[in-house]
Amino acid sequence: MDIVIRAAIVFVLLWVVLRVSGRRQVSQLTAFDLILLVTLGDLISQTVLQEDLSLTGGALAVVTFALLSILLSWLSWRFRRSRRLLEGEPTILIKDGKVDDEVLRYERLPIQDILEAAREHGVRDLTEIDLMILEPDGAFSVFTRSGRQDEEEQPNKGTPAT
Repeated sequence: MDIVIRAAIVFVLLWVVLRVSGRRQVSQLTAFDLILLVTLGDLISQTVLQEDLSLTGGALAVVTFALLSILLSWLSWRFRRSRRLLEGEPTILIKDGKVDDEVLRYERLPIQDILEAAREHGVRDLTEIDLMILEPDGAFSVFTRSGRQDEEEQPNKGTPAT
């Protein structure tokens, strides 16, 4: 039973640390994905090397982590409030071409990250952005204003293909 309690405590501790460290630190991985990958790797290593855990103890710790992950995934799927707590919410960084500096400070995002995300989405000027969102997994979603592209960039716009 000691192994189950220790595994549960480590799971919660890792989750808290990853939530506090910020979304961009774990970009494209959810906090739970990262926790599972790191911890399962360590648990398997300890079991294989017979450091702290017996084979049974290692298996029990892995099963505990897997069950906690399944439980939290189910809670996230079933209850909206738990999803917000466990995974976070999307955050609006730019609205109508205006950067929200307060949100950038809160998320600890330098403007260089915003400019890079804009370039990756083919945007040259932040004023072209209608909405930029920091997703819970650390990815950026960028929505540009429609009809703002120069005609020179799209010479065949509106003409039928021949």
